[in-house]
Amino acid sequence: MIVRTLDEVTDTDADIKTPNWRSKRIVLAKEKAGFSVHETTLYAGTVNDFWYANHIEAVFVFEGEGEITDKATGETHQLKPGSLYLLNNHDKHQVRPRTDMRTVCVFNPPVTGREVHDENGVYPLVREEDDLAGDVTS
Repeated sequence: MIVRTLDEVTDTDADIKTPNWRSKRIVLAKEKAGFSVHETTLYAGTVNDFWYANHIEAVFVFEGEGEITDKATGETHQLKPGSLYLLNNHDKHQVRPRTDMRTVCVFNPPVTGREVHDENGVYPLVREEDDLAGDVTS
């Protein structure tokens, strides 16, 4: 059993900060759960273009308001506490929070915590095993 608080993750290497958002990675690939869980805050007034070409992501909004646009169709949905969106088709999307928006995100496959969005907003597929294979100690 793993029990972890946000305070335990805050200001560690699992707490990723950018000008547009902050993501506290609570459960990562190393836990071998088959998914990862993040508490992510998207900052008011930012424009965030994402495309998880290698992951399925579910996002539950529990605080704040904004909107998400499906970049393939142009369809826009309003987001508020209690909203959930599922990027089940690796959807290219844009999130525009009107207020700071706090969310819980679940990724499959799980992220390792080392991923960085590329120029297309994509996380590369990084597996925990890739790091273990590279670990050589003498």
